[in-house]
Amino acid sequence: MKWEEVRKIYPERYVLLQVLESHVDGDKKYVDDVAIIRTIQDPKEATRELVSAKPGILVYHTSKEKIEILMRKRVGFRGAVAWK
Repeated sequence: MKWEEVRKIYPERYVLLQVLESHVDGDKKYVDDVAIIRTIQDPKEATRELVSAKPGILVYHTSKEKIEILMRKRVGFRGAVAWK
């Protein structure tokens, strides 16, 4: 289902959704197609769901015109460091 359709069906609500199709442009990921899992009325419950969400699962509010996710690069060291 396209995000525009979701916004029409569930106006001004939080929705728990699964990302089916997306694309990356620069440092942003744009979600094109989603599957609705359920709607969420309570903002606190929406936050709990978002914090515990697995990869590919999002909580988003339908007041937003697009689903844009800022991609952050993880900076760090790989492998073991031997200390002497």
